Amino acid sequence: MPRDLRRQRGALGEHLAEQHLVAAGYSVLERNFRTRYGELDLVARRPEALVFCEVKTLVAGGGVGPPSALEAIGPAKRRQVRLMAAQWLAARPKPERPLGAALRFDAIGVTLTRSGELSSLEHLENAF
Repeated sequence: MPRDLRRQRGALGEHLAEQHLVAAGYSVLERNFRTRYGELDLVARRPEALVFCEVKTLVAGGGVGPPSALEAIGPAKRRQVRLMAAQWLAARPKPERPLGAALRFDAIGVTLTRSGELSSLEHLENAF
């Protein structure tokens, strides 16, 4: 798949994930925060938690790769997201974190049809 098409589909998946979070009552604080370790997809919050979200987007029936988008988030990616979250927090002297709120790492798997329509969206809280 050409790099630009992959980037477009990834951006669409992140947009759909952001819409899902807002509809579920989250405030999205940041999208695509870049660090030396990579890019943190979404940072959101609810009164009880500051949430770092990794979003994976797959095309249904692609035949290559893991069977579901959530299964594409392996141990190395989880470590990378934790490192990026630490950098996000360090970049803010007073993080936008409600008093007593937990830090949470969620995963959102977005599956698109070949034509780019949403097929499914799975949100796994406390994924790692």
